[in-house]
Amino acid sequence: MPRRRPTAKGKTLFGDAAPEPKPAAAAYRANIDGGSRGNPGPAAYGVVIRDGHGEIVARLKKYIGRATNNVAEYYGLIAAMDYAQSHGVRAVRVESDSELLVKQMRGLYKVKSADLQPLFERAKKMSQSFESLRIDHVYREQNREADALANEVLDETEGKAARPALRSEPAANVGPRRIRARFRGGILYLLEDVELPDGTVVEVSIFPLQKP
Repeated sequence: MPRRRPTAKGKTLFGDAAPEPKPAAAAYRANIDGGSRGNPGPAAYGVVIRDGHGEIVARLKKYIGRATNNVAEYYGLIAAMDYAQSHGVRAVRVESDSELLVKQMRGLYKVKSADLQPLFERAKKMSQSFESLRIDHVYREQNREADALANEVLDETEGKAARPALRSEPAANVGPRRIRARFRGGILYLLEDVELPDGTVVEVSIFPLQKP
């Protein structure tokens, strides 16, 4: 019986071996936010981008002039995708607290605003260049860093002093404050950044400002 000749490395009896698939790269995460004081009014966006290991690799912020919140949100999305494209990132997960933007990008809402239509079309075209692009809705409390960046720009534009970095302060240094909040799904969400040490006890008085 004739001996079978060994095949060359990477070869099979039927031709070249199929290349081994490359492991998928971990997705980057981009938190985006846009704000407008006056809606429309002075507007800006903020973007925080983390790599596949969760490390912050970029903080983007820019004043865009007079615009609405929704326009600013789209500018933030485009800025995040532009950063990813220019740095060779192929998989991105975007998180936004704008339900409108998320549902429009997913095709669940139609774009009726003439101001948003060109931004939407640009964002959709850019999104097609990624191997994977996911856009999720998060509550504002989960998007605080991007929100803080947008507000930094607006404060600078108005000539206000930069806001101090978020940090925990001793409870003794915190006096009474009026803070707006939104009640949703059995949970009271604060609409301002408040940093308090764990275990701090606060007193909440409810004075509805508008009907739910």
